Amino acid sequence: MSRQVVRVDEATLFELLTVASLFLVALFGTIIAYQAYRGYRRNDASSMFYLAVGLLLLTLCPFLVNVAITTFVSSDRIVIALLENVSRLFGLVAITYSLYGHH
Repeated sequence: MSRQVVRVDEATLFELLTVASLFLVALFGTIIAYQAYRGYRRNDASSMFYLAVGLLLLTLCPFLVNVAITTFVSSDRIVIALLENVSRLFGLVAITYSLYGHH
């Protein structure tokens, strides 16, 4: 399988906006997760810990999986999509547990 490299100066506006929006989702998700983690540390509330983990799995991890696999491994888009969706699923499970779990 050959890899197609897209240079920034050759990328379309749509491609640049897509990458920028994915980066911003990861950034804001990480900031909110950090605040949830601070709440966990301050109040010893395990629900905040699960919220923080869930947010990271929902926002930051899919971005990192996409970048890491695209950069370092020659893989099909279907594998990347599967790993991203598994991370999002576990993130939603963690957030659900933070809301409804018995802590």
